[in-house]
Amino acid sequence: MIFLIFGGFLEKSGVGEYFMEFAQAFTGTAAGGPAKIAVVSSALFGSISGSAVANVYATGSFTIPLMKRIGYKPHFAAAVEAVASSGGQLMPPIMGAGAFVMAALLGVPFNKIMVAAILPSLFYYGAVLLMVHLAAVRDGLKGLPAKDLPSKKAVLKKLYMMSPIVLLVYMLLAGYTPMYGAISGIVLAWVMSLLDPAKRMGPKQVIEAIHDGAKNIPIICTACASAGLVVGSVALSGIGFKFVGAVIGIARGNSFLALILIALVSLILGMGLPTTSAYILGAALGVPALVKMGFLPLAAHLFVFYYAIVSNITPPVALAAYAAASIADSSPNKTGFTACRLGILAFIVPFAFCYDSGLILQGSLMENLMSVLSGVGALTGIGFALTGYARGPLPLWHRAAFVVSALAALYRQPLVSIVSVILTLVLFLFSRPKPIEVSN
Repeated sequence: MIFLIFGGFLEKSGVGEYFMEFAQAFTGTAAGGPAKIAVVSSALFGSISGSAVANVYATGSFTIPLMKRIGYKPHFAAAVEAVASSGGQLMPPIMGAGAFVMAALLGVPFNKIMVAAILPSLFYYGAVLLMVHLAAVRDGLKGLPAKDLPSKKAVLKKLYMMSPIVLLVYMLLAGYTPMYGAISGIVLAWVMSLLDPAKRMGPKQVIEAIHDGAKNIPIICTACASAGLVVGSVALSGIGFKFVGAVIGIARGNSFLALILIALVSLILGMGLPTTSAYILGAALGVPALVKMGFLPLAAHLFVFYYAIVSNITPPVALAAYAAASIADSSPNKTGFTACRLGILAFIVPFAFCYDSGLILQGSLMENLMSVLSGVGALTGIGFALTGYARGPLPLWHRAAFVVSALAALYRQPLVSIVSVILTLVLFLFSRPKPIEVSN
């Protein structure tokens, strides 16, 4: 609950506004600038807000009209915002309320959850950024004029506004309790507000920040309490054991099939439910089955968590996609399916980190480094394949080859990963378009 109040202080102190200015200054003038602003700002803001729909309305009201203005189709603009906002809950340091519940269920310090989530979330946002960039270059979409955006120099002068987040990350990694870290961040956010007369927080603004953050506490409490009742019922009635037996029986020892079954269950539970509630229910039913089949408990919990979150962009009930579509005036289903394509790495990576602990930084140093390499190979290959563009338009066979190399990159064997990454690079180099002949 203290993190909801922390979010209120970030908003009132101007830190939340600074996130948007930072994204505008460093991505706004690039090809497809407004889409990149949406991705970067939502990655920064979404981790704090913990709600995909709230994030869509907070940042999408600004970014979606800008995307439409430079030429993005309405459903694509809405999909970019929906994907970026949903991924905020995957991005450390806060990851919404679900990550704290995960730490409690696993009985581990929260910083362990935060470290494990770093690589998958960076791959997720890296893939989205790559795809919006390639789509912009392919369609000839330009960025925004520099005169309409904050200057990089002015933004860098206010880099101190990031200090509450930096302090929070440091304290969580240093082993302080999340409560202590959040309170320290609140105090520092208030101090930062004093440096700007327009954002200076007096007693009235402090009370408003507490109120704005606290008004969502009953929703979280109700969701967690209701889900807790269901979890207790599942444990006492024996349904959980029957579900585990059913999954193992249907999978017949096939761990990959078991993962598919749990993913489907998590997606269905997440339709219309808050992420925290969907994760708790999915964890109560699915995690014991995955652990019994030999997967790491942390990987199993993150697997369920990911699919509870991506249900926000998965039709037919995709709340984040519906919210973004309402702003863009586009088809919700078309927006949802486009969002699924942009966020496809969120559907693939959970399978990968269940088999490769290096992707969640739980392996040796060499395993973790190999996982970084394979993840980069996967996100680039998928980005080129889905947009149909690398250094020029790609024929169908070229796109299929990128898909094969991307999936092979996530294979746990180091030699296969290295070869697939090299193959991706070769495919990229051979994607140069034919020079255009200019007639006299």
